[in-house]
Parts: sequence; C-alpha cells; structure tokens
Amino acid sequence: MRLVSWNVNGLRAGAGSAGLRRLLDSLGADVICLQETKITRNLLEESLAIVEGYNSYFSFSRTRSGYSGVATFCKASATPEAAEEGLTGLFTKHDGAVGCYGNTGDFTPEELQSLESEGRAVVTRHRICTSKQQESTLTIINVYCPRADPEKPERGDFKLQFYRLLQARAEALLRSGGHVVIMGDINTAHKPIDHCEPGDLESFWEHPGRLWLNSFLWEPDKGYQDEKCFVDTFRFLHPGQEDAYTCWCNVTGSRHLNYGTRIDYILADRALVLSELEGAQIMPEVLGSDHCPIQATLKGVFLGAPRCPPLCTRFLPEFAGTQQKLSRFLVKVEQTSLSEKGHKRGEAEQSGMGDSKKQRTGQLPKGQGDLYSFFKTSNKRAKAADSARYPSITSTIQNTAEDSGLSVNPAERTADECGVVGVAKGAAESLRREPAMGVTSENCGNDLGPSRPNQSATLWKTLLSGPAPPPHCKTHGEPCVLRTVKKQGPNFGRRFYVCARPLGKPSDPRARCDFFLWARKGNS
Repeated sequence: MRLVSWNVNGLRAGAGSAGLRRLLDSLGADVICLQETKITRNLLEESLAIVEGYNSYFSFSRTRSGYSGVATFCKASATPEAAEEGLTGLFTKHDGAVGCYGNTGDFTPEELQSLESEGRAVVTRHRICTSKQQESTLTIINVYCPRADPEKPERGDFKLQFYRLLQARAEALLRSGGHVVIMGDINTAHKPIDHCEPGDLESFWEHPGRLWLNSFLWEPDKGYQDEKCFVDTFRFLHPGQEDAYTCWCNVTGSRHLNYGTRIDYILADRALVLSELEGAQIMPEVLGSDHCPIQATLKGVFLGAPRCPPLCTRFLPEFAGTQQKLSRFLVKVEQTSLSEKGHKRGEAEQSGMGDSKKQRTGQLPKGQGDLYSFFKTSNKRAKAADSARYPSITSTIQNTAEDSGLSVNPAERTADECGVVGVAKGAAESLRREPAMGVTSENCGNDLGPSRPNQSATLWKTLLSGPAPPPHCKTHGEPCVLRTVKKQGPNFGRRFYVCARPLGKPSDPRARCDFFLWARKGNS
C-alpha cells in the first residue's frame, strides 16, 4: 500500500481532468491526500471532482472563498467503505460516516463550529489485508493544520485547539479497533533537525506546536513503556537524516539551496509501524508547489469497497447524472429530410458562387462602394491649395525627384497635418534613402526635434532618465533586487534592496549575503 500526502498550494493551477489525472498517476499511490486545495464548493469543477480511475472526497472552507480545503483521491482498488468531512461529525448528515469522535466536552459548540468551518479534514475508512493475511481497517485522516500568524495571536490559540481536536479524534478511532494514519501539513517542524534555522534550542523547544508533538508522538528510544500511540514514519526509518525538508519559501528562492523546514508528516499508529511500515521518503524532485510530496509504503494491500460512500464527489447534486452514454447524443435522421437539406445547401452554394463571380468581374450590387473610393481625393481645389501653402517643400521634393529621373505631378500631392507633402512612391523611396538638404522639421512649421534617430533617443533619455540602477551587494558584487515591506508597522510599504541570491545557510557561499539598503523615494 502506498500513501502520499502533498500540500499543492492550489489545486486549480493545473486544472483539467487530463492534467489532474497525470498528476495523480505520476505520484503512483493508492491513496493521495492533498492539502490547501483553495477550492470552495462553488468553485469545484467537474474536471477536478470526477477523475477517471479515482474517487474523491473534498472538504471546503465555509468562511472564505479560495481558502484552505483538503481532498482525498483513492484508486478504485482502495475505495473506502466510509468517509466524512471534518473531525467532529457536524457535517455528517448521511449514512456511511466513520464515527468515533472522542471526547469533545472541553469545546464549546461555537468553538467546534469555528474549527470545522475552514475545511481542514477528510476522514476515510478502508478495508485492508495485512502482511500476515489478517483483515482489518485503516482509517486515514487527511488534515491541513492551521498556521500560527505572529501578528494574530488568536490564530495561535486556534491552532492549538485544532491540534487537541485532531488528537481526540485519532485516539478515539484507534481505541475502536483497526489502524489509523494521519497524513498532511501539520505546520510545525518537530525537531531542530527538521528546521534549517532552529536558533536558540531552549526557545525552539518552548514552541507550543512542538510541545504538542512531543506529547503526541512516540519515540523509539524511550521504550515501549511510553503510552503514546502515534509515530513519525519518516523519522522512525531515518532518525538522523539531515536537510530533509518538505517546505521552502518561494519569495526567497530557498528551495534552490534546500533551505527549508519539514512540516508535512505521515503519522501512523505504533502497531502499524512496527508490523507493516516498509518505507518512508520525501519527494523534493516533484515541483509545482512550495511544498513537496511525502510517501509511506505499507506491506499490506487494500480491499476496495464495492461502492463509494455518499461523500464521494461524484454523488454531489451538481454532478449527479451528468455522465451519460455517447449514444444518447446520437439522433436518427430521416433520409428524406437529409436529401432536402443537401438540395437546399447546393442551391445556396450556387447562389454564393454567382455573387463571387460578380465581385471578381467588378460588378458590385447597387449601393455598395469600392474600398479604393475612400482613398481617392475628390477636391482638386484642395490639392492646389496644398501646393500653394507649402511651396518650399513642394519645390524641393520636385527638384529631388527630377534629379532622380522621376516625374512628380504636383496636382496629385496632398499635405498632412504636419505639412509633409505626399509624393509618388519612387520619390518617397529616394528621399528615405538619401534625404534632400533643406527638408527638415523646421520647414513643416513644427518643432519635432533632431531628424537622426540616435540624436532623438539621446534627447528622450535626457528628459526621462528612468529608474536608477540597483546597487551591487558588497560580498558578490552582483546587482541587488528590490523588495517591499509587507509587514504592518512603521516601515510598511517601504522598499529596500537585498542580495539577489537565494536564501541559504550562512556558511553556504552560494547563498544570499546580508547586504541591505533602503531605497530612496521615487526609485523603483
């Protein structure tokens, strides 16, 4: 059995059933849990809800559009026997629910409603056959834990409440029998080895999220007397692997130098890990998000249910009945009616051919003008006035044309708004190749500037100097990049220059140096 979890940071980015199916197939898993889909119910399209070869189960945010959200995709061979949205059963109004919600008496109804409103969990229960040929159940909790925003203290409390609710549900499911796996973005780096910049270790371990993980996860080196039930599958198999990160900052380009954190986990119950866990790995080579997928392999096999549970997206009212056979769109047509249509179409084509013939021979219908008539001059008096108004240019072009062996009829010239006289094509080409002396912008009565292109460009550069070039960082001598302060405070909106290289460890010569310079107002 292969399980994959991935925070995709927006599922609609590579939308389309064909693109999504290729993505799912490339991951090569039986159950794929996606987080941060950013899809609300009104934005869910059929191409994302119904993917050939998979059945899907979504949870949607009910507070903000295009925010949060998770989705679980199961191959037909791993079809769950039960599925539900959320951790508390508030949204379970159908048969096929998983059940076992644990003790939620410490939460008020308003708190439970708030914790469930952001679409952060989907629970599916599957039948499996273990490596010892024993049938059992495997309940998979696909979860997207909240982020603690330093500028919003209430979100830190919200995150801790969500952790407590998740733990209550997972332990209740485990007590009911079978196995339990938690997959998703936990949004906390557990140990210093999981963080590129842990800082002071004392402060590091005081982080509320790490304190919760310490209380929730079993450590093999603490012995079997420890009553904790869940295990970090990756650290169980790779306890000392460094630089094993799953999330990087796109703004700083830190993924290029693998300067990130490990906040995505597959947590399984201890009995399942000890008897069935075969492999656990991180997949940083898979691009498309600021996170990468993670995978766990178990020895057993799934026993697919014969029918999808009601939560499956193909049963949603907006998609129910939309898949029909192709034969329903084919209608039998009588031969006689088809012949009549063909006869009428032949008459229309013959009529059209006649009209085309008239157009080729120059016979236009009455009232239809010729395109060339819009460009013909009809007022000879205006032409003569133009010649009298611009005698110097007229005579100059006439002399130039005659020197070139060309004939120009002054009566066929017209002046534009700048006073430039239109000439025959040969004379104009001659003037462009070798401009006549004395024909300048001053003769037109307008100040158009120098006639040479390079002199005109120099003039414009003098008038519009453009932004100042960026400074060079002291360490690498390379042009810096311009950033803007987004954090609320006295410097909000100010711009500054920093080294253009990606963020990395201070000891890495490829990483960004500590150059910093405030940009002057008006520079961009």
